[in-house]
Amino acid sequence: MKSSRRSFLITSLGVATTVALSRQAFADAPKATEADPTSQALGYKLDATKVDKAKFAKYAPGQDCSNCTFYQGKATDAFAPCPMFGGKQVAGKGWCSAYNKKA
Repeated sequence: MKSSRRSFLITSLGVATTVALSRQAFADAPKATEADPTSQALGYKLDATKVDKAKFAKYAPGQDCSNCTFYQGKATDAFAPCPMFGGKQVAGKGWCSAYNKKA
């Protein structure tokens, strides 16, 4: 019985450490800039209110990265990874043409 408890504690500690390191890796991921080639291709803006509405007719006020299905953070996070940008972090208040509203 002691062996099972010890194994459980060791496994739990390992899982907790892995989760903590994964979160740190996301926090250390580089931030996408508007000058990045992917950003240019997707019309990414750090501030959604600066989107050229003539060029991106799909944009509507209220759309921003923090309420997009691709945003891999909490809605309150200032920056979080986005798979559209190869895991780079995007601004929660940003926008790009890949925007897809969360359900």
